[in-house]
Amino acid sequence: MANLRELCLMDFDEFNENRVEKGLAVFMVNRVLEDGHLKHTTPMKEILLAPQKLSCPFALSPATSGLGAATALALSKHGFYVVLAGRSRHLLLKTMSEIKMQNEKALLKAFQVDLLSIQSILDFKNSLQLWLQDSKMHPSVQLLINNAGILATSSRFTLEGYDQMMATNYIGPFFLTQMLLPLLKNSPFPSRIVNVSSFTHRCVFDVQVDEDTVCGNCFRVLDQYPCSSIYEYSKLCLLLFSYELHRKLSLENGSHKLTVIVADPGVVKTNIMREVPTYLARVAFTILRLLRLLQLPKDGVNSILDAALASPETSGVYFFGGKGRMVKSSARSYNTKLAEELWETSSNLFLKSQIAIGGETSS
Repeated sequence: MANLRELCLMDFDEFNENRVEKGLAVFMVNRVLEDGHLKHTTPMKEILLAPQKLSCPFALSPATSGLGAATALALSKHGFYVVLAGRSRHLLLKTMSEIKMQNEKALLKAFQVDLLSIQSILDFKNSLQLWLQDSKMHPSVQLLINNAGILATSSRFTLEGYDQMMATNYIGPFFLTQMLLPLLKNSPFPSRIVNVSSFTHRCVFDVQVDEDTVCGNCFRVLDQYPCSSIYEYSKLCLLLFSYELHRKLSLENGSHKLTVIVADPGVVKTNIMREVPTYLARVAFTILRLLRLLQLPKDGVNSILDAALASPETSGVYFFGGKGRMVKSSARSYNTKLAEELWETSSNLFLKSQIAIGGETSS
């Protein structure tokens, strides 16, 4: 079975109606006339790379040093039309410029969005739709990569009352995915969601998915902020959400195929430890380097590419460490009852947030 990259490189004229129905093509036509006829048949792919916390205004180094920017560069070299989203316009433009320096043929677009704000996520979705319309491109997205992640060392809450680490690592990606589901489902060809998790989810043993825990309110009463535990918990939530969405999509009827895959890059040297005391971060990175476990972003991106380019039939699996390797995640991540409860809690939060801003729902 050909992977997505091989399928994308096929010429549009090679496809016939039967092949499209079987989900053998993943690409976007660059321009479409208003009457729906193709203006030309250049094979294109459109990727939506979800907001990266490393490109926020207080980042300690350029976004190109992180896993998200490495993913964008790699996908651009595969011919994808990459849409970058982040909080800082300056760093977004800098990232695009540096990607262009390494790949002058890269097709890039940038939007500002803050995962900590439901209003910002809604504005981003509307801006994306308007851009697709103005560009006369098909109103759909073929690939969404949720790669945002922070390791906060102190308790901070968003204006909407969510713990910032939970909001960045799980709640924001959940909301963003719900907002973009219509565009993903509207794709004329198979589309995919790739959620980037972490092996640290295996450290979670006591799992609660009630609203206070998911929002992070239960952490307010603690004397010391349990940063590691919250990070691990947020990554388990992302896994539970991924598998539950996979199950729900598998039950839907119709010829369209939307798949969900989890990618775990392993240990990658990024800015995620920027809030950890410098001496501790240096010791940790040195030990990991000596154990040959530490990867640079250009190498750590491999598992994400494996997930993004896997065959259209692949879904509900966990890619780890590159080289196409798939492994089982923790036993708790496959707990369907827990996943259903988390889905209900998260959906209720999404609905409340939508009502609060008077926005539209994904359905």
